[in-house]
Amino acid sequence: MTERLTLMPSGAMKRRLVIERFIKALLASAAGLTVVASVLIVVALVRPAIGFFGDVGLGNFFLGTDWKPLFKPAHFGVWSIVIGSVWVAAIALTVAIPLGLGAAFFLSEYASPRVRKVVKPVLEVLAGIPTVVFGFFALNFVNPNLVAKLWPVGDVGTYSILAAGLVTGIMILPTVASLSEDAMVSVPNSLREGAYALGSNRREVSTSVVFPAALSGIVAAVVLAASRAIGETTIAVLAAGSKAQLTANPGEEGQTMAGFIGFAGIGDQPTGSTGYQSIFAVGALLFVITLLLNMASIRIVRRFREVYE
Repeated sequence: MTERLTLMPSGAMKRRLVIERFIKALLASAAGLTVVASVLIVVALVRPAIGFFGDVGLGNFFLGTDWKPLFKPAHFGVWSIVIGSVWVAAIALTVAIPLGLGAAFFLSEYASPRVRKVVKPVLEVLAGIPTVVFGFFALNFVNPNLVAKLWPVGDVGTYSILAAGLVTGIMILPTVASLSEDAMVSVPNSLREGAYALGSNRREVSTSVVFPAALSGIVAAVVLAASRAIGETTIAVLAAGSKAQLTANPGEEGQTMAGFIGFAGIGDQPTGSTGYQSIFAVGALLFVITLLLNMASIRIVRRFREVYE
């Protein structure tokens, strides 16, 4: 009769299993905390927003273009600040995408390891600069002196959408560059070596091999940067101004959704008033726009995702 041998884990193995279970529980708690925080944010936005729409109505909010909720007579057409947000985000992406992708291509495909170790940390330091510093930079340097030279259309005043968009683009540039570079570095070297073996030069390898293979990561970086640009508050408050108007000239003053929230949030609106509730209505709309951007990003990433063994 053969005896059955039972293998007992050693003391080191037991400690390892305990540590792994603790780390797993810690990570699960962190993930659950983010979900709870997101739900609480939604609850905090929805309740006052429902009260706002009960007083104003969806038609006045989504069909109007005059946004003056804190003045008398009040107007609640949200499209003027939505277009202001789109203007700032579009200008910011126009700045950040080419410069960020250029930096990513340089660090991933052209820079030596020594140069990469120096340039990438310096680039990432830019992401740690407080946004209030960017805001004062936009107010005192970019606007109106630089804006008047870049956009000689009409009178450029102290505030402008163009200045806010340009500096927001500088702010989100490290996000595009760093995440895109990480996606490019993760592309297997075998693809590069195969392209070089076929006679391709470095530019052709970068644009025809590395870029398509890293496209899902690059798209995710751009969408993340766009979400941050739309939600940027401090630069919009200091540089874009507080005059909500529907304009096709980015050299003029304007207001974004996040800028309105920052401007109205420091005011003296009575709690429960329609002006106070308008802050939450705009916040809920901004939350929905950001959520739609992230959902679109997930679909695009899944569509173009490449899996390598």
